[in-house]
Amino acid sequence: MRKLLYVLLDGVGDRPNPELNYTTPLEAALTPNLDALARQGVKGLVYPVGEGIAPESDIAVFSMLGYDVHAEYPGRGVIEAVGLDLDFRSGDLAVRANFATVDESNKIVDRRVGRDLSEEEARSLAQALNERVKLSGATFRFVHSVGHRAVLVIRVEGERLSGMISNTDPAYERVGKLGVAKEGRVSPYVKEAEPLEDTRAAKLAAELVNEFTRQALKVLKDHPVNQERIKRGQLPGNAVLLRDAGNELPSIKPLYDRFKMRFAALTDMPVERGVAKITGMQSFEAGGLRDYAAKAKKALELLTRYGGVYVHLKGPDEPGHDGDAWGKKKVIEDIDQHFFSKLLLNIDLDQVVVAISADHSTPCNLRSHSADPVPLLITGGKAGKDEPCRFTEKDCRKGSLGSLIGKEALERVYSFLPR
Repeated sequence: MRKLLYVLLDGVGDRPNPELNYTTPLEAALTPNLDALARQGVKGLVYPVGEGIAPESDIAVFSMLGYDVHAEYPGRGVIEAVGLDLDFRSGDLAVRANFATVDESNKIVDRRVGRDLSEEEARSLAQALNERVKLSGATFRFVHSVGHRAVLVIRVEGERLSGMISNTDPAYERVGKLGVAKEGRVSPYVKEAEPLEDTRAAKLAAELVNEFTRQALKVLKDHPVNQERIKRGQLPGNAVLLRDAGNELPSIKPLYDRFKMRFAALTDMPVERGVAKITGMQSFEAGGLRDYAAKAKKALELLTRYGGVYVHLKGPDEPGHDGDAWGKKKVIEDIDQHFFSKLLLNIDLDQVVVAISADHSTPCNLRSHSADPVPLLITGGKAGKDEPCRFTEKDCRKGSLGSLIGKEALERVYSFLPR
């Protein structure tokens, strides 16, 4: 039996924080189960996409699964549209959307509406946009996914649109086809989309995105959902921020063709399901976002049916964005107690290779993704052992794996499978 379990902890990497006596949340957390795995394996650091790049999760996951994102990445909007099973065709424009809060001057107050927009409220706002926004010569669908998140798909019959346009969300910029988080201070205002190539398709796409953005502000301003939220002292979802456009359905080599191993993916979000579909993994769900015990049970069950199981655990990223170092420490401890404890009790490391890493770092003092490398642990199979140490940024820096680029990580994990 040759099995592979690949776990990415969303945003777990961090920097020394004064609230934690200048340790990182990983260093400060009580993680006996992760540390037990670390003592039995080899360690290193990974730049998920490349040095100097602060990636978004979807780009980083594509890279950590072994793909060249500079050549094969289709854009966040496309991935989420695929994950939501939308009617998206090559030549359409798909864009990731956030409901956000702006003031009268379109200055952004909160990019995520305080993170407390209910599913019912978001669906009502999305319905109003679909019913009341009218684009010149184009049709569209605006689909809410989870929380403040949504996807916009625009179609012009008989004409192609280009995904090579800039973002209206100032927190992210386009670097070629990639969406990259900006570090440090960013403009607090909603931006206009601009064509990034001198083509009619890009110019038309930018015009339609800007037209949608302007009309959305008018539709959402006095919407009953927002009026009620204001009365309750909550932020209104009165704007839409758009980023990471794409216009092509990707055609890439499935994981099975690369590794001759069937993969399952344990996912929660549409973007994760989109990644799974595009790379040829069968997607499954288990419990809620932070039901780590249910996810451990499902991962173990999937290992009996699939050669490879990919697990994406969302928990650590959110407190990183909120600047909550203690909250991030607590999430890491919950994952250790409820997810990794069950793995230790039920996995034969002679037969199963376990790899643990992250899609990116989300330092609490930045409240955004960073270009910092993330820790990597590989244990089981033929991996061998480093000097005893913990699964932390500092200790993994000393490991025998050295520094890798994300697209090299899964190949390295695969190389340790037993013969």
